[in-house]
Amino acid sequence: MANTNNTSLTPVGEDARVFSGFSHASLWFSLGVGLLVMQVGAYLVPAMGTRDAWLAIVIGSLVGSALLAVTAKLGCDSGLSSAGLMHRIYGSAFARLPVVLNIIQLIGWTTFELVVMRDGTAAIGERAFDAQLNILWPTLLWGGVLTLLMTGSMLTLVRQFVSRIGLPLVIGSLLWLSWHFIGMVSAQGWAAFMARPGDGSMSMLSAIDLVMAMPVSWLPLVADYARHGRSGRSTLTGTWVGYAIANAWCYALGFLVASVSEPGTDLVMALLLAQGGLLALGLILLDELDNAYGDVYSGAVCANSLKSTWSIRRWGLALAVLCTALAGVLPMHSLEPFLLMLSSVFVPLYGVILGRWTSVMRMSDDAPIPKVDLIAALLWLLGVATFHAATTWAPQYGSALPSLLLTFALARLTRAKV
Repeated sequence: MANTNNTSLTPVGEDARVFSGFSHASLWFSLGVGLLVMQVGAYLVPAMGTRDAWLAIVIGSLVGSALLAVTAKLGCDSGLSSAGLMHRIYGSAFARLPVVLNIIQLIGWTTFELVVMRDGTAAIGERAFDAQLNILWPTLLWGGVLTLLMTGSMLTLVRQFVSRIGLPLVIGSLLWLSWHFIGMVSAQGWAAFMARPGDGSMSMLSAIDLVMAMPVSWLPLVADYARHGRSGRSTLTGTWVGYAIANAWCYALGFLVASVSEPGTDLVMALLLAQGGLLALGLILLDELDNAYGDVYSGAVCANSLKSTWSIRRWGLALAVLCTALAGVLPMHSLEPFLLMLSSVFVPLYGVILGRWTSVMRMSDDAPIPKVDLIAALLWLLGVATFHAATTWAPQYGSALPSLLLTFALARLTRAKV
């Protein structure tokens, strides 16, 4: 039977459905902004010309954020967390595999976020005080703040801090940096910038796939927040609009910075050298903290689904401390390709979940759940194989969309047989 005593596997009550459309938009705009997103946007230089790159950024942001928003609507309509969705679609026993993989990747990404914040803080310290900081202290600083945040309420954090304080600050920093680098482009000439060709090393579909990578990477987390939405429509709209704008803005800003900087220039250093860049980068680093918080909170929800005797708050504290310790010893920049590879398994995972939408909505909370749904499990594994086959043998066509469309279509075709 369904585990009705596990709050991570059962729908939330009406009293916890407090997020408006603006709450979702604020949250996902904030989560969509980050140095990592800008750095990935810089990868489009010199691979693509300006016009093609901007087209890929717009299309990839709209499509990727739409997938995120649709998944958010499913989470809101069902009231289920990400772990709860996996539990109902893949079976109570088999779902443990993707849940554990999700916890591993969330620990990895949280650790990576702490490293990004640490390195950015060290760069600010070196720039402002002409002194090199021992990386231990900024690691402990950001890790300590993250741990402190885990003692509070996620609902209060989103509604009180992110929506009212964090959102205006991060928008202001992005506007300032955009104004500075647009001014640099104007000085060099807009006509030449818009006509700049790429070297042809990346196709349009590959570029769209790259832009979609960020919103798609949040698929295993979005339901943990969306289930607290007041309505499916406002959840979908808020998530889509908030993340699409942030994703497109940060990719475009990263592309802009790389285009006007000398080849090989570090993105963080380029931002620091901008007029007012010290303050703007500091605000972006502060906003980066909610990305780490989002990863830890969802990791705690997943862990709670496996061991409900530990509360979500207790799991969150334990994971925050663990990630802080790992940030001090692991070479996270060299492990980034592994984290991206691990993230790839969740694209087809959610292709199957979205394809079985009606199965999720029709299942009552106390209905029996099989230990393994063999068809769903096989479709997921087929999708993972398709993702990596496309990456290896046909990278010009992308990998996320082919694996997602295949698993979605097959899941819909087989949903009546479950």
